[in-house]
Amino acid sequence: MNPPIALISGLIIGLAVAAIVAVAAKSRLRRISDQSNQLQSKAAAIENEMVSLRRLAELGTLTGVLAHEIKNPLSTVGLNLQLMAEDLDPTNGTQIRLRNRLEVVQRETKRLRDFLDDFLRYAGKLELERKPEDLNVLLEELVDFFTPQAQLARVQIRLRPHPQAVVAEVDAKSIKQAVLNLMLNAVQAMTQGGELIISATAQPDGVAIIDIIDTGPGIESAKLDKIFQAYYSNRKGGTGLGLAMARRIAHEHGGDLTVQSEVGKGSRFSMRLPLATGIKL
Repeated sequence: MNPPIALISGLIIGLAVAAIVAVAAKSRLRRISDQSNQLQSKAAAIENEMVSLRRLAELGTLTGVLAHEIKNPLSTVGLNLQLMAEDLDPTNGTQIRLRNRLEVVQRETKRLRDFLDDFLRYAGKLELERKPEDLNVLLEELVDFFTPQAQLARVQIRLRPHPQAVVAEVDAKSIKQAVLNLMLNAVQAMTQGGELIISATAQPDGVAIIDIIDTGPGIESAKLDKIFQAYYSNRKGGTGLGLAMARRIAHEHGGDLTVQSEVGKGSRFSMRLPLATGIKL
């Protein structure tokens, strides 16, 4: 090949390679720049979220302190109202009217104190003392305790234990509280009486399920997503914390609480808890 032609060909090939390299480098730099911008955006979003979380934590602390500060004088007010009522003459017509008014204030004071107690339990940190528990035994104890109250509401409780022990490593006190909240919720929903079915089962996937099934009026589908929200309640006088607290307890145990419901047929609340591994009672 003629040397000038070879030189020109080499230059053309070199320029082509250089152009390709330049385009690739430019594309690479653009991707790096885009990734850098994305990382900066994510970092800014994370920082904003951290600021919001810190503010929420501060607000939660302040709210807890405020609730304690309100609860203490409420207890004093309630005690003094009781003492004032005891000093009144039940045969005096004027004092009877005053006594009735005092009783109204006493009831409202107690309601506020109970509300604060529920709030502090919900907002506070859960201290769990886990140990292997047979959920069959736990539910049997709860049913024995709750049966008299259910009977007053014309609700029949049926316990369906699992044939074998259903052992989960749980804090028995908090699980009992969660299930009791669900039982109370079910009974209150069955204003005309009904049936409440409680069961525990062990699943092959290593999960225990506690079912609380009622024959109440059921829950509208539009409300199913809201019932676990704090302070959401369809019942007059309810705090709206019972279901929220029950789900929180399930989550703290590494489980969950779900609901299935059909209007006119009742509801099924299912608490899923991890089974204890390698433990037999």
